[in-house]
Order: sequence, then structure tokens, then C-alpha cells
Amino acid sequence: MTGFVAVDLGATSGRVMLGVVDGRRAELVECGRFPNGPVTDDRGALRWDVQALWRGIVDGLRSAGDVARERGVEIRGIGVDSWAVDYGLLDAAGELVADPHCYRDPRTDGVADEVYRQIPFADHYAVNGLQHLPFTTEFQLVAGASTGSAGSAGGGGDGEWGKAEQLLLLPDLVTYWLTGRRVAEVTNASTTGLLDARSRTWSTELLDRLAAVRPGLGALRDRLPELVEPGAVVGHLLPEVREATGLGEVPVLAVASHDTASAVAAAPLGGSAAYVSSGTWSLVGLELPAPVLTEASRAANFTNELGLDGTVRYLRNVMGLWVLDECVRAWAAEDGAPVDLPGLLAAAATEPGGRCLVDVDGDEFLAPGDMPRRVAEAVARLGIELPDRRSALARVILDSLAAASARAIAEASSLAGVVVDAVHVVGGGSQNELLCRLTAEAAGLPVVAGPVEATALGNVLVQARAVGVVSGGLTALRDVVRASVTLRRYAAVS
Repeated sequence: MTGFVAVDLGATSGRVMLGVVDGRRAELVECGRFPNGPVTDDRGALRWDVQALWRGIVDGLRSAGDVARERGVEIRGIGVDSWAVDYGLLDAAGELVADPHCYRDPRTDGVADEVYRQIPFADHYAVNGLQHLPFTTEFQLVAGASTGSAGSAGGGGDGEWGKAEQLLLLPDLVTYWLTGRRVAEVTNASTTGLLDARSRTWSTELLDRLAAVRPGLGALRDRLPELVEPGAVVGHLLPEVREATGLGEVPVLAVASHDTASAVAAAPLGGSAAYVSSGTWSLVGLELPAPVLTEASRAANFTNELGLDGTVRYLRNVMGLWVLDECVRAWAAEDGAPVDLPGLLAAAATEPGGRCLVDVDGDEFLAPGDMPRRVAEAVARLGIELPDRRSALARVILDSLAAASARAIAEASSLAGVVVDAVHVVGGGSQNELLCRLTAEAAGLPVVAGPVEATALGNVLVQARAVGVVSGGLTALRDVVRASVTLRRYAAVS
């Protein structure tokens, strides 16, 4: 039996999964789960506690080794994926300068406008193909780049950029701690704004122009690591990691390290299906052979992120279950006890649909804290009087999420010239039956839900193919997915 370990880091939790693959089917075993979330430092900045993540990863790897030995499984690879855009800075000794900033930190407020005044959005889009998001890596870099030895512009204030020798995106940072080698995996690098979407290489043009926006960024090109594609062997576990985990000299492989890229790789797409990778964010779009860099695409704010095997994930970020999750968190704090989420969703299903739709992508929903009030205020601004029930508020959120996904699917179809015949929902949101049903109704298309663990499954299958346990292209990987999970189908409503 052959095993591969997926380290899957999300914005609210991380986990370590052991994938057992026989070439035709894959089974996932959870070996570790640990909480995650931004923490406020002594200057009020939102940052990631990456040392806590690392401790959880090491514990999970140790557990994965124990499970593998119990089951007679040989671990032949480890891969790391995470959310996009955030990064750590290493100093000359290879040590982390500071905990990475969270993309929700307000230090990027107004930075995109500053950049666009010197490098118009249209010029960006012609090269990187990315939708406008205020927290893209390049805007974080402009916000934090040092303008002198004493401080940082845009709210950094601590000269972190001036101390940095290299930049590593979060999954690449973990891979570095595992192996000692520094690389940038291309699917995640494509979210930075610094990559050419056509050539899949760092864009010299954009890097040079950014240096004019913030002189401190002139050294950025030298601080970016070499790019690798999914499936590349990055290295083997360092001796100290082997000692801490009980694992042997296991290879660490680059996977599609942007979690959405791994999830889409495991989406059992067929025909001309769209996908919704549903979790904290909903990533809604199509898998294409080449980027769509038209003016219409830019105006519609669609993004071209890179995927497995030379594909492009043509999509839009829709504010996903974050809004509902933040409401649930607030209600739990109010009650002093966990919210009965299945009961809440069942009650929401009995609420009348179509009362109103709020713009879930509004900036007012980006930050954490007091989400029920913010949603209620958005409803009130529409002149709607909503019953004072949590289930009514939850139904508005889910109706709005489904409508936002349906709009994104319709626009992607038009812009890419693809007639969509189905929608595949993968990730944690595929378990939300009400959301899947509402998405089918809003889109007028059948919805296929699953796999739930799409990201970990995609991570594992890329590794399995890299070492020859699975052979073939994306179709072959997706055949393994279909044989391994039970999919649920929701009919379109005419």
C-alpha cells in the first residue's frame, strides 16, 4: 500500500491527511487538525501564527507516520497547500523576519488605487490576468516595502522589508522548513500579481514598473525564488524534521499548492462544467486551456489563475461561507455555547426564499467581527424588514451566495465562449445541501456536489502521479476521484 501526506492549511484551520492510493482509488485518513486564524500583534496588525501552524504540522506528520505503520502503508511523498497571496520574509540567515501579515489586515487600504495611478489596472491585467482584489500580494508588498532604513511605507512601520533576503508564499515557507530548499510553486505564485499568465514565469515588466511605485521594491526580483510546476520534487525531509516526526527520508513534492488549484484538480469535471470551490471563499469559474485577457474580461473582474497541467482557472472570487461562519461565531459567543448548525440550516430551509439579496462581495463583509449586525444593516438599506430570527438572516446569506455564484457562472460562460452544462461544487460547502439546492435553482443548471475533501485529494493525487502510482492526465486523476467518493446531484429547476 502506498501513502502520501497532504498538509492542507486553511484560513480557519489546518489539517494533515494521509492518502492511501492503489492506482484506481484513494482513501483519505485525517491524522491531525489544528485551529488557525489571524491574531493581532502589539501594533494592531493582523498576522498569522505560523509557529503554531508548524507545531500542528509536525504533530500531524508524526501521527500520519503512526497510522501508516499500523496499516502497512509506505509513505512516498508529502505535499503542502494553503490559501493564496500571503507570504513570509526570510533574512540573510534564512530565519523568518516576522510572522506573515494576514490579507485581511487593513495596511493595504488605498494601496491598489495608488498603484493603479502609476500602473493602470488594464496594464496589470494584460500581463497577470488577475481580477482586482485589494489584498493581492503585490499590494501587500507595496504597503510594506521599506522606503528607508528607519521604517516602512503604508503601515509596515518596522522595516521588515529592509531586513528581507527572500520572499516565500506560505506553502513554500512550510516546504522550506521541511526540506531546506526555497522555491515558488507556480499555481500559488500566479495569485501574487507578479506572474505572466501566458508564460507562467515572473513578469520582468511588472517587477520593473513596481520599483517606480515604491523604490524599496527595486530588489524584489532578486528576492523571488525559482518557480516550479506541480509534481516537482523539492527535496527530502531534513534530519531534524525526520527526528521530530519519526518519518524517514521522505520526498517533499510540489503540488498545486494554491488550495483552490488542488481542489479543482480533484473536481470530477466533465463536458463543459463550471466549478464552485466552496469554503471560506467561493471560487467560481471554468477550467480553460489558456487565459482570457480581453477588455470585457477585465471589466467583469475575472481572474486567470494557473492550474495543473498548463490549465488556467478562469474564475471570480465570491465571498463564500465566511459571512455565515462569522455569524455563527458571533451567535456562539452571544450564547456561550456552540450553535446547532444543522438545526440552523434546517430552519433556514423553511424560511421563504427571495426576500432579498445582499451584495456578499461588499467590502463591509471582509473583516471579522459582528457579522450579524453588518448583514442586518445591509438588508435594512434595501428597505426590507426581516423577521428577527437567525434562520431568516441565514437564509438571506445563502440566497445571496447562490445568486452570486450563478451570476459568476453566467458571466464566465459568456466571456470565455463556453456553454456550461453543469456545476460541480467541491470543498466544505458541498456538504451544505441547502446551498447546493439554491445554487442549482439560481443557475438553472444541475449541481454535482463532492468531494468534500477536494483540496487534500487533489494534493495527494498530484503526488501519486509524480511517483508513478497514478498515470495519465487530469482525466485520469478525476477517474480516481469518481471511483473514490460518493457524489450528490441536485437537479436544475426549470
